[in-house]
Amino acid sequence: MSRQLTIDNTVISDEAPCYVIAEIGHNHQGDVEKCRELFRRAKECGAHAVKLQKRDNRSLFTKAMYDQVYGSENAFAPTYGAHREFLEFDRAQYIALQQAAREIGITFFATAFDQPSADFLADIDMPAYKLASGDLRNIPQLKHVAAIGKPMIISTGGGTLDDVRRAYDAIMPINRELAILQCTASYPCEPDRLNLRVIETYRREFPDVVIGLSSHDNGIAMPLIAYMLGARIVEKHFTLNRAWKGTDHAFSLEPTGLRKLVRDLTRSRVALGDGIKRALPEEIPSITKMAKKLVAGRDLPAGQVLSTADIAIKSPGDGLSPEHLEAVIGRKLTRPLGADDPIAWDALSPSTPA
Repeated sequence: MSRQLTIDNTVISDEAPCYVIAEIGHNHQGDVEKCRELFRRAKECGAHAVKLQKRDNRSLFTKAMYDQVYGSENAFAPTYGAHREFLEFDRAQYIALQQAAREIGITFFATAFDQPSADFLADIDMPAYKLASGDLRNIPQLKHVAAIGKPMIISTGGGTLDDVRRAYDAIMPINRELAILQCTASYPCEPDRLNLRVIETYRREFPDVVIGLSSHDNGIAMPLIAYMLGARIVEKHFTLNRAWKGTDHAFSLEPTGLRKLVRDLTRSRVALGDGIKRALPEEIPSITKMAKKLVAGRDLPAGQVLSTADIAIKSPGDGLSPEHLEAVIGRKLTRPLGADDPIAWDALSPSTPA
């Protein structure tokens, strides 16, 4: 069964390059120009898409949560609600960022954390929708976004396989453009909590959807393993400076890391090859230098019946391969050979002497 997802005219499949999403989230710190720069740098690094997070804060949070004092060192305002509002972009800002993304040729979409945000994104024609791990069990939200009719990517942190099956069963009758990402909702995530083999589980359980990884670990090695296990979407948080103020910067990739990740995922795909073992033209010089050939072990006269004592095996390998040693032993030389002269078929009698 073929698994395929198309986002903004880019086809994601087992045969296609790994689709890399630079998750900006709120690493822009509420600054549109800084967000534009993040878009530009992500494009330079080779990412296919950039992603923000959209929240309608007053409808998303309880009044108590919205009004609670927020004393974190990463706070941009004294209460949690005001902090979140500081980091939100409005419609005009989103449209300006859409235009910026189009100009540099990178796909831009967002995570919808609530139904008003999903409707906000639909109204400006986002090409795809991300659903965060916190909404894996929010069936009404999953169905609402599915009905928009655009590709959906869901993260599955904090869930069980039954939770993922339930989400899949809710979405697929409405919208078959779905990708499921293995995710551990820990920020940052330690390697022993990534459980990358879940990717293989998802591929068995959901053979008709693209599987990927949303990774909050530090570094770039784990997405490469995920790719080898069958992930074809990788989402990594992205920043310009890991020391910036904000909760996500510390486990985000800076441009150098994102560039290397895209490079290594591209290399991994082509490095897999087709599985057919063959000798390649570019191997010839080094193999010839390292390989061996059959040569005369000493000065030998014409008529000498060759024995192992008459033959040496030496580099370079530009003559008769040692694999033919048994076929050479017992043959008669038709001409004399000096020490280290190559033994060739035309210097041997055609058959073993009687």
